[in-house]
Amino acid sequence: MAATLAPARRTPPPAHPARRPRQHRGVGRWLVLLLVGAAALVMLVPFAFMLLNAFKSPGDYSANGPLSWPTEFYTTGLRTYWEQVDFPVKLWNSIVISGSVAVLAVIVSLLSAYALGIGRVRGRLWIIGLFLLANMLPQEALVYPLYHFAKEAGLYNSRLAVIIIFTVIQAAFGTYLLASVLGTFPRTLLEAAALDGAGTWRILWRVVLPNVRPTIAVLLVFFFIWTWNEFLIPLVMLIDNQTQTVPVAIATLQGDRLMDAPTTNAGALLSLLPAILFFLIFQRTLARGITAGADK
Repeated sequence: MAATLAPARRTPPPAHPARRPRQHRGVGRWLVLLLVGAAALVMLVPFAFMLLNAFKSPGDYSANGPLSWPTEFYTTGLRTYWEQVDFPVKLWNSIVISGSVAVLAVIVSLLSAYALGIGRVRGRLWIIGLFLLANMLPQEALVYPLYHFAKEAGLYNSRLAVIIIFTVIQAAFGTYLLASVLGTFPRTLLEAAALDGAGTWRILWRVVLPNVRPTIAVLLVFFFIWTWNEFLIPLVMLIDNQTQTVPVAIATLQGDRLMDAPTTNAGALLSLLPAILFFLIFQRTLARGITAGADK
């Protein structure tokens, strides 16, 4: 007798995991948004105090303290800071130094990272480790050697000395970051470009650069802001009023035993505005660069 085959049983599909209700997800998002907003408000408190005391007279500040509301709209502090430190000259020096460092450091970082990340230089991991170690050195340990070298090279008290120093410092971080990015660059694109007859420089500018442009844009913004806020090395290297930067100009307002707090707050507010304006102009570039890096 022929054996009859029993019909095969179909296994039921696996049950999908229970999804969280939309209400719970909505509550979680609102909670995260609330925490981020609270953190942003806490970070804005010092700026609020600076803005509050920038338009307060010295007498009002002494009588009512830093937390009181100004009794009058006092703008003499802004004019005093503008004239006393020759703010237009300091602003131009900061723009020249920060802009030059940002552009030069990005170029040096790209060229160095191209050799390390794609060129596969022998001992590349050790070299990248040295760049990482260089970023960990405190500036206090570098001040005296840099001061000595600037004196010997005849670059002391010049903007060029500060530009060279910070180009090297910022390029160390940029090389470390870009070398890590280019280390995972698709080899098929490089091989296809080489088969089409592209040389080393053409591969760099036509293939590699368009793909890492968002990362370079982020580095450009960061290098400018970081250099703008630098204080110690410009304080040591720039001793002339015609070469000093904005952060150094604020320090000149503080005397040995007396400090005009309203004028100092007015100067800090006036010095902060260019950096905020630069950030607002390039915030879309920064957001696109971070988003592109997250997508990759």
